[in-house]
Amino acid sequence: MGQVTPTNRRDVLRAGAGLVAGGAMANGCGTTGTATAAPPTSPSGSPPTSPSASPPPPSSSAAERLPLQVTHGPRDSANVALTFHGQGDPALATRLLATAEQHGAHLTVLAVGTWLDACPAMARRILDGGHDLGNHTQRHISINAMAEAGARKEITDCADRLRRLTGSVGRWFRPSRAATASPLVARLAVAAGYPHVLSYDVDSLDYTRPGASAVTRKVLAEVRGGSVVSMHFGYQDTVDALPDVLQELHRRGLRAVTTTELLSR
Repeated sequence: MGQVTPTNRRDVLRAGAGLVAGGAMANGCGTTGTATAAPPTSPSGSPPTSPSASPPPPSSSAAERLPLQVTHGPRDSANVALTFHGQGDPALATRLLATAEQHGAHLTVLAVGTWLDACPAMARRILDGGHDLGNHTQRHISINAMAEAGARKEITDCADRLRRLTGSVGRWFRPSRAATASPLVARLAVAAGYPHVLSYDVDSLDYTRPGASAVTRKVLAEVRGGSVVSMHFGYQDTVDALPDVLQELHRRGLRAVTTTELLSR
């Protein structure tokens, strides 16, 4: 996965090819329709310094502790990744998965631990359909604002449920109520077994319940080769929008694949 695991982390930070260090940005993940913006940060996730300041380069040990944060895949790819925050009515989730499979599409689902507790069969349903399954924290609260012990528990509790249900913690971690992880959360994620934090470059805003047509327009106006799209289970608008999204992607010569496949070259 040359796009995701370069040998020189500082080269990645300079290039910015869909990979960022543990910073923060406005989130598009919410169950109430309210997105909370995080304070601006530098690419390293630290408060911006003045132009005259010249902070020392990060030590190699610090770089090793931070996972790469992926915002998109190769821009010359004909693939895109549709990623879903996994919680909500399991009947809607099952319909959405079935629609994707009917179109030959594979998705990435970042599951909330409490949702897995309530709907444990969904873990195998997702994997058996050929989709990716990952960690979206245990309770879907603002993890970047939490103290270390609480944030660690949010990640590891969900990881434990994934391991118990599937035999693996999953490959991908996405912080709850934030598009990117803070440096602390990024370090905790890699300690829990996640080498990558999965962000996105297209936010469908489906959680605001704008109607299926608006979801479709938003995604199709911004998606391009290599895109990672943020969507949600649990919303009828998303279920209704998915067929039109997939049909138009096909017309444009783009294919919906798992994040693992998107970043496999």
